[in-house]
Amino acid sequence: MRQVNVGIIGFGTVGKGTVKVLLNNKEIISERLGAEIKIKKIADLDITASRGIEIKKELLTKDALQVINDPEIDIVAELIGGYSPAKEFILKALKNKKRVVTANKALLALEGYEIFKCAQENNMSVGFEASVAGGIPIIKAIKEGLVANHIQSIYGIINGTSNYILTKMTDEGKEFGEVLKKAQEMGFAEADPTFDIEGIDTSHKIAILATLAYGTRVNLKEVYTEGITKVSPLDIKYAMELGYKIKLLAIAKDVNGEIDVRVHPTMVSLSNPLSTVGGVFNAIRVTGDAVGETIFYGRGAGELPTASAVVADIVEISRDILTGSKNRVPLLSFQPDCIKDKKIRKISKGRSRFYFRFSVIDQPGVLSKISGILGDNNISIASVIQKERKEGEEVSVVIMAHEALEKDVEKALNLTNKLPVVLKDTVLIRVEE
Repeated sequence: MRQVNVGIIGFGTVGKGTVKVLLNNKEIISERLGAEIKIKKIADLDITASRGIEIKKELLTKDALQVINDPEIDIVAELIGGYSPAKEFILKALKNKKRVVTANKALLALEGYEIFKCAQENNMSVGFEASVAGGIPIIKAIKEGLVANHIQSIYGIINGTSNYILTKMTDEGKEFGEVLKKAQEMGFAEADPTFDIEGIDTSHKIAILATLAYGTRVNLKEVYTEGITKVSPLDIKYAMELGYKIKLLAIAKDVNGEIDVRVHPTMVSLSNPLSTVGGVFNAIRVTGDAVGETIFYGRGAGELPTASAVVADIVEISRDILTGSKNRVPLLSFQPDCIKDKKIRKISKGRSRFYFRFSVIDQPGVLSKISGILGDNNISIASVIQKERKEGEEVSVVIMAHEALEKDVEKALNLTNKLPVVLKDTVLIRVEE
């Protein structure tokens, strides 16, 4: 049987999972591929810690260059994460005529164009299915399954940590900080969870998906990004009362030739399937002009789900090697000369419905003052909730607005927040039907 040799750089969670899948499912992979995938070398700074896998010692090395420079290795899997030395390893591997597989969404979102350019110059391929939504095959779906479609929109819950926190806050009514601490204790959140809870990880992933869907370069600096740290149980309670759940949503749309790419807490209707996605699970809703609505659901992280995507890329590239094919599918979905700079829509130009929660002194005339400012700025009120009247004390006034322009909302809230009766900055959550 023919053989494809793989070298792995990084023997942490994903690296260990990849080795497990390649070894445990060796037979079925060979039957589907028509060849054996052999692990030739594994590089990691720690080669003494037990991973619960029987690996021959001669396969292990602390020197990543032993993987990159080995002439017998066909595919290099970069699974260390981070920016450096991961970027240098990938570029050197491509220049050494190695195909590359990576799960490194942060690197691809920030430095991907240099990497893909290097791959094209060396007629090599880069597989990165594991970079977005773990084991969910969303990248292959956009690049191949939906190739006949103009992608109208992408809505994604693509960070398991944030979704777990919001699910627990919704189900148990607990404060953000309390749930985050529990998530860290259970291993669902990192010791430093900043990238997850501030929406940064999600923005990396939606930037990659938008690039594939719309054939344009997405600069991360242009992706409006807002995390979940300011979401409170009170807002979750009101959302449920109004028929919504709050989710950290990644959004990409084509709006009259401009690409709308953003990440923020969003009120999602209870009738929307995304509202039912709980815990650490991910889901992506992709709408195409021909296919209509499609939904992809599954585990977005973890050792084996992510390894499943890594191995899928290894198998796909192995098929190309065995058949003598190169870049049968364009690296970024579009042919290189068809990738064009498109304008990224500023958040101020966006239109949506809005939820506002005003913290005010309960006294006559408050609502009329607020509604007057909203009306003067082209914001129409759909409904109002005001409970527990406590004259002279702080109360919440919740307003659901009809669709409005983001810049009008910003202008209005700058004025309402200056009213003497408004005690705190107004909570704003965008609404997507």
